[in-house]
Amino acid sequence: MLAALRVRNYRFYVGSMILTSTCGWAARVVQDWLVLELSGSAALVGLTVALQFAPMLLFGLFGGVLADRYDRRKILSVTQSLFGFFTLVLGVLTLVGVVEVWHVLLAAFAGGMTIVVDNPARQAFLPEITGPTHLRRAISLNTSVFQLGALVGPMFAAGLIALVGNGWAFIANSIACGVAAWFIFTMRRSEMHPVPRLTRAKGQLRAGLHYVRHTPEILWACVLVGFVALTGVNMATVLAAYADEVVQIGASGYGLLTSTLALGAITGAMLAGRARRLRLRTLVSGAVVLGLLQLVASAVGSLWLFLVVLYLMGMTCLLYLTRSNTMVQTSVDPAMRGRVLSLYVLINMGAQAVSGLVIGWVIELGGVHAGLVACAAGPLLGAVVVGLILARRGHLRPVLRRTQVHAGRLHAPALRLDFEPSLTRAA
Repeated sequence: MLAALRVRNYRFYVGSMILTSTCGWAARVVQDWLVLELSGSAALVGLTVALQFAPMLLFGLFGGVLADRYDRRKILSVTQSLFGFFTLVLGVLTLVGVVEVWHVLLAAFAGGMTIVVDNPARQAFLPEITGPTHLRRAISLNTSVFQLGALVGPMFAAGLIALVGNGWAFIANSIACGVAAWFIFTMRRSEMHPVPRLTRAKGQLRAGLHYVRHTPEILWACVLVGFVALTGVNMATVLAAYADEVVQIGASGYGLLTSTLALGAITGAMLAGRARRLRLRTLVSGAVVLGLLQLVASAVGSLWLFLVVLYLMGMTCLLYLTRSNTMVQTSVDPAMRGRVLSLYVLINMGAQAVSGLVIGWVIELGGVHAGLVACAAGPLLGAVVVGLILARRGHLRPVLRRTQVHAGRLHAPALRLDFEPSLTRAA
């Protein structure tokens, strides 16, 4: 996986990605905390979160068109500069003592609108940096960096708030965004792998959707990730309830659970780079294993055994997500990359946004263990639906086989989904 770092431009890209991921999560936490301090209203905090993510769900596909049309390096330089500007303004307003809730809400919405363009451009830019040789390894490393940022960012924000307050936390975030923009801006254009730019014309978004519909590897990867993300990825609600109600270990225990999940996720992202060939059945198998692990977690009574299963869940989940992203990236026509990736991200993020509401409702009605069973429903149902469709189209029947997962010295039993010729068809 680290072989991709031999590419100078990719090293600069990773530096920008580390800062972007960490500071992005940190900025959201500081914004949410500032709104809570100013208003004391949990509803306004929820509105802040909605404004941070809603633009991507509403306008994400149009961001993909822009990512295909314009220079992605310039787009990322501008978006990082905008992120820095928004947090700088909030920092100054906070330090002067004139900040109001509407300022934070406006900055949250502006940041969300910037993500609409930044997200597809950042993903679509990757093949231009690495070329096809290191693309899979680069995707795996990117996923690891993102998960690390999601883990470190909130802790970094909490530490800054405690040490220097909200205002200086925003200022520090703004400086980091400026450095991230500098990393992107100083990449060597001569070492890029350029792709043709999309010229302005009508129907480009519709053309992207038509392309996905008629490209099976991308279509079914998008369908399956929608099922998996709907219940199987967003574990925050379940883990918070598990720490509070089942094992009663409080906030510190919740941190232990989330850290275990994140550690497994980073391991999974690192292992994903070793795959030489990806097929749709690999993704279906990953969804099956993730769903089965979540079913096992729902029946576990011991905290330490739950931690082991949780680690495997994190590893399997990121192994699946990384391979799914890799399949889409390596299957797409370069001219369609931005639009296709914006759709993929929209499905993934949209399903995860609904996930918290669905799982929370199930926990309220049936308890934490029922919530874990509900988490398993999406991956397993998606695997059944996509697996049967693929089998029917290829006149095959799905068969689960026992296999072994090798991770260093660890050898764990696992299941693999295979397809074999249907006996009725052969007859």
